[in-house]
Amino acid sequence: MKIIEKLYKKYEEIINYFIVGILTTMVSLGSYYLCVCTFLNPNNAIELQIANLVSWVCAVVFSYVTNRAFVFKSKNKNQIKEIISFVSSRILTLFMDMAIMFIGVTLLHISDKVTKLVVQVVVTVMNYILSKWFVFKKKNT
Repeated sequence: MKIIEKLYKKYEEIINYFIVGILTTMVSLGSYYLCVCTFLNPNNAIELQIANLVSWVCAVVFSYVTNRAFVFKSKNKNQIKEIISFVSSRILTLFMDMAIMFIGVTLLHISDKVTKLVVQVVVTVMNYILSKWFVFKKKNT
């Protein structure tokens, strides 16, 4: 048990990001699938992107709160600046997300559900890098 505890302490941030990433993916996919299975048609390029945008908003809100509290344990007093930085980095990956969805679904006619799963992996890795290096970076004091 001590070995597991030691490994967790050593890799705590990555493990916590992985857990939060899975939960964020569930929020993103859940909201996306809810949209396309109820009122938006993923075969329509505009409705596909609307569903994608709704899932992005849900995921970003959830992700900011959980990453701040549980992954990076931010104590930054300037939370407005931190939120702006977080959302800005997520906008960058949103464009990646939208481009991959457009290419995969609209141009290549790959299932939107399969394409969305692939997108989640790519975006999750990019979001970790951007969060670690730019949003929740530790200040040397």
